[in-house]
Amino acid sequence: MSALKHTAPAPAPAARPRMAAWRGYAHLLAVLAVLALLAAPAAPGGGASEGTGSVADAASGVLVLFCAGRLLRRRERTLSRTAAVVLGVPVIGVSIAAIASQDPGFSLAGVPRYLQIFVLVPASLVLLVRDRRDFGVVAGGLVVLALAQGALGVVQYATATGASYEGKDVRAVGTFGATDVMGMATVVAYGMIIAVGYALDDRSAPRRRGLALACAGLLAVPLVLSFSRGAWIATAAALLLMLLVSGARRAVVVALVAGALGVVLIGGAGVGSQMVSQRLASITQVTDDPDQSVTDRYTMWAAAVAMWRQDPVTGVGLKGFPAHRDANASLALSSGSDTDGAGAGFQRQPLLSPHNMYLLILSEQGVVGVLALVGSWLALLVRALGRLPAARRDRRDTGIAVMVCGLLVWQLIDFAYADIGGPSTVLTAVMLGLAATWSVGTVATRRAPGRAPRR
Repeated sequence: MSALKHTAPAPAPAARPRMAAWRGYAHLLAVLAVLALLAAPAAPGGGASEGTGSVADAASGVLVLFCAGRLLRRRERTLSRTAAVVLGVPVIGVSIAAIASQDPGFSLAGVPRYLQIFVLVPASLVLLVRDRRDFGVVAGGLVVLALAQGALGVVQYATATGASYEGKDVRAVGTFGATDVMGMATVVAYGMIIAVGYALDDRSAPRRRGLALACAGLLAVPLVLSFSRGAWIATAAALLLMLLVSGARRAVVVALVAGALGVVLIGGAGVGSQMVSQRLASITQVTDDPDQSVTDRYTMWAAAVAMWRQDPVTGVGLKGFPAHRDANASLALSSGSDTDGAGAGFQRQPLLSPHNMYLLILSEQGVVGVLALVGSWLALLVRALGRLPAARRDRRDTGIAVMVCGLLVWQLIDFAYADIGGPSTVLTAVMLGLAATWSVGTVATRRAPGRAPRR
């Protein structure tokens, strides 16, 4: 009788593996929550220029706290020396710029944002994403987010409910709104690069590679309809690099397939063909007959250089560009940019940044900031490129190696046309963290099939 009293019903045998599988991914839920909340609609009136936070930003804070608590509770290994140096060096430039600022009290308020995007969130991903399987979960979540945002963007174009472009509400912006027109383009570009990377993976099953290539083709449509010249240029350069390093024969095949899709979607189906052709032509006309937006950008770039000349070593201080803009800009600068559509009314957005990350850092943080931040990004790229030959030689993780290089190249090029700000900024932190897991993390050395148990 006593034996019967202490006997408890055992869980069904089939339930045990499923429960174990879910527990194996529980540490990634905080990362996936950030991606999921990036699909939340942007608050009306909150734009990049206002520096307002979002629910995804709050979730990234929870991610950092979760990672810190997990390290303390489990007493796990912290970052490697290389990872700590590469991801920690931006702290030096940001701190010096804040302390040496002409208004230190005001500049200190900008320190948490830089640390969030370029240090804390990337470091958290390096600590949480430990192997190839973890990498695939996060990368897959990003592709799903890109497909969802891209689908909404296509609907916005088809129903004229997007952001205003050339007097028509046809610009695809997803849930990011008219004040963050680069948001959807960034998400879709990341997703497209990841999908192409998996399509180039030698070890993937043919069905999986075909699915990845189909996702890349689908994401090309909303990317085109974003009408973002900077995103187009960065994506074309990143994909070209990925195709070249993956093999000349494959590059030719994929390029032909992509070209055929482009002809069908843009030429045959007429997906924004006239507007797209005009936008493409404008890339080569920015110096001949620039519109006001291009004039404003050139003027702000010149203003940023003028600020840097005032204090070349440490710049004018974090968040100092708006305060010093008018004193250094010419009369060609307009009072702001117009935004409309995508569920929001007409707004006049002030021009509070040079829309060039390198010049923003140069003007506000000087040479010290450029060496620290840009040096960190270049170190990640150099490490990723250094691991490419081994990945191709062993035919293992070729897709991951190629896509990480593509993501970093995309971001480095895009930063010449954009800077941080707006709801989509936290996605940049997630992307840098995902790339760092391969460049300076354990993904390149730890294999998912032989996954070691977590302590």
